[in-house]
Amino acid sequence: MLTLVTGCRGRVGSALVPLLLRAGHSVRAASRAPERLSGPDATALPAGVPVVACDLGDPTTFADALAGVDSVFLYAEPSGIDAFLAAAEAAGVGHIVLLSSSSVLAPDAPDNPIAASHHAVEQALTASPLTTTLLRPGAFATNAHQWSHSVREHGSVDLPHPHSHSSPIDERDIAEAALAVLTEPRLRGAAYHLTGPESLSATEQVGLLAAASGRPIAVNAVSGEAWKESVAAFVPEPIADALLAYMAASEGAPAEVTDGVEKLTGHPARTFATWAEEHADAFRP
Repeated sequence: MLTLVTGCRGRVGSALVPLLLRAGHSVRAASRAPERLSGPDATALPAGVPVVACDLGDPTTFADALAGVDSVFLYAEPSGIDAFLAAAEAAGVGHIVLLSSSSVLAPDAPDNPIAASHHAVEQALTASPLTTTLLRPGAFATNAHQWSHSVREHGSVDLPHPHSHSSPIDERDIAEAALAVLTEPRLRGAAYHLTGPESLSATEQVGLLAAASGRPIAVNAVSGEAWKESVAAFVPEPIADALLAYMAASEGAPAEVTDGVEKLTGHPARTFATWAEEHADAFRP
């Protein structure tokens, strides 16, 4: 069994590769920038893993990447999805696991800037003859890294909705869930909503980061416009507006918690407190 893992510079893809190898499966690591998967500053992959160019928006890269592949771990990129599925079918791929998002479960998913790309790729996959498994994680625990610079420099975090809730999931749990559906035929062909084990407000998450890093972290309530201005350099305005709408809707409202991780992996989802302890250095001066 040869599995093509796309997006190997990402946290989930890079965590999945060694899991597949330890389970005895052959792996081909893919990235649109494969040169960044080797060398001293590269994403850490196990030695000897073959690397291939696969730009999910460039169909000219698909045939070589998919040659001889049995299964694919796929990131959601809608621009080339029809060509990718045609190439996968021609190559004899039998199973695709999509890293989607729980945002597709919202009623406005087709038009929501956060959900739209995932929704479009899900629609294309479910319309294809290929066996498809959908992983729909919610907020990643690693999203907390967005606060690290402010915490290190100022000892504080600016939040437009300090009591908005999410159930953050550790990327390792997503990778282990992907391993399960890639290697257990009985789990294929379904959709799985994955979350962390508890709903936490943004303020509670900051508190856990403070406890883990051993330093106080202040929470500053700011206006939505001020927050948008602070993230404008790296968050497009439509995404920022969608995030603000989500945060407003979840203010004081606990997020859904599922047992999807435990069903697939056999262990409870890792807590945000554990993630915070393991990444505490990122929040220290």
